[in-house]
Amino acid sequence: MFQRLVAYLDSIRVRDPAPRSRAEILLYPGVWAVAYHRIAHRLFKGRWFFLARAVNHWSRWMTAIDIHPGATIGRNFFIDHGFVVIGETAEIGDNVTIYQCVTLGGTSPDNGVAGKRHPTLLDGVIIGSGAQVLGPIIVGERARIGANAVVTKDVTPGAVMVGIPAKPTLVEAAAWQKDFVPYGTPCSDVFDPSTQKLELMRCELETLRKRLDTMIAEREASDAERRDRA
Repeated sequence: MFQRLVAYLDSIRVRDPAPRSRAEILLYPGVWAVAYHRIAHRLFKGRWFFLARAVNHWSRWMTAIDIHPGATIGRNFFIDHGFVVIGETAEIGDNVTIYQCVTLGGTSPDNGVAGKRHPTLLDGVIIGSGAQVLGPIIVGERARIGANAVVTKDVTPGAVMVGIPAKPTLVEAAAWQKDFVPYGTPCSDVFDPSTQKLELMRCELETLRKRLDTMIAEREASDAERRDRA
């Protein structure tokens, strides 16, 4: 059990550069939410529904993450930050990453029958912050859902989904082949971490040029006004 815990914490360190130690990760609300869910899910499977709900409500109060006791979750599930909602019939595979304010929501069947109404996330899926994945759909292996996307249809393995409603988008092969991309998608259409500092410097240089042009124009206008007075 200890080895499984260490492996879980190490899997989070691979996906999050912020923690300086495993002990620090133990303070993450997402880690506690998953731990509480393991307890609630066992109670739920044992038909101790009230106790399962009690653990769920305590977890939600402590972590700001609401995972229904009936949801099925695989290994190395990482919730980065809080305000996540996961419905009763959701199924989550191994090594899945979800960022803040994500909803794995369900549809309301007209006939009143519960059934499968929440999404299934297969192994390696990444869900960006604010995304909504709704209904009994399947998100394929290593698929990535961009921030604030709304997904209501099945997602093919390896696809990158963006927009409302979400649609697949083209991503450079080098970016697609990476094992993990934070927030599910690159930050721009052409993304290369090695050039980000250069892009920032170019933006600052452009801003300085505009300020310089303004100062020169003001100086020339002032000189012209003085010449007219003379």
